[in-house]
Amino acid sequence: MCGRFTLKTPPELWGQLLLPWIDFAPVVESWQPRFNIAPTQRIIAVVREVGVSKGKADMFRWGLVPSWAEDLSVGNRMVNARAETVAEKRSFKGPLCRRRCIVLADGYYEWQTVGRSKQPWWIHPTSGGVFGMAGLWEVNSRATGKAVPTCTIITTSANEKLSEIHDRMPVALNMMAIERWLDPEAKVEEVVQFLAPAASDSFDFQQVSTYVNNPRHESSECLNPPDQHCDQ
Repeated sequence: MCGRFTLKTPPELWGQLLLPWIDFAPVVESWQPRFNIAPTQRIIAVVREVGVSKGKADMFRWGLVPSWAEDLSVGNRMVNARAETVAEKRSFKGPLCRRRCIVLADGYYEWQTVGRSKQPWWIHPTSGGVFGMAGLWEVNSRATGKAVPTCTIITTSANEKLSEIHDRMPVALNMMAIERWLDPEAKVEEVVQFLAPAASDSFDFQQVSTYVNNPRHESSECLNPPDQHCDQ
């Protein structure tokens, strides 16, 4: 799964690493480096509306809440969508057709079971910088009476290298895939082919402190080596 991630790379680099036609202006002013992004928090995702040539970044609540749901807590169970079943689930079938997004990140955390404990790892692109995680978005107006944009991150089986840590990983899209994934006119049959593990040499990983275990911890200390922090 993907339950925590980071976005500490400054906005001026996003366009160089993703696509030049994405408008990041709506989120740049309020951006701050994030070291421990957790479910239900507001995250940055890029969408492209029907009839619009450019993608646009905006803030979404992490955890997809279907338009028919009457409580936002439904999204707590929809932080991730499995690539293998995303086209079958009622909550995801509609968004997969027309409401696809990418979630911006420059790394994510995963916990490896070691005996009776769990060791956190920070997993990030080998070349550094940001990458786009395949996602789906939805707007719910029933739960609060106001429109709440929400999203989920799609996961797939881990590649051979990362399977040493965990059996799942987020779907990381390259630039060509991002362009088609964001196109609301692209057919589902075409875009589902992108829901595959990234190449083993595209991501690297490092052990980090258990300080990251607490979602209230938001500083760069989350990336400290295991022996540099003892707080839980």
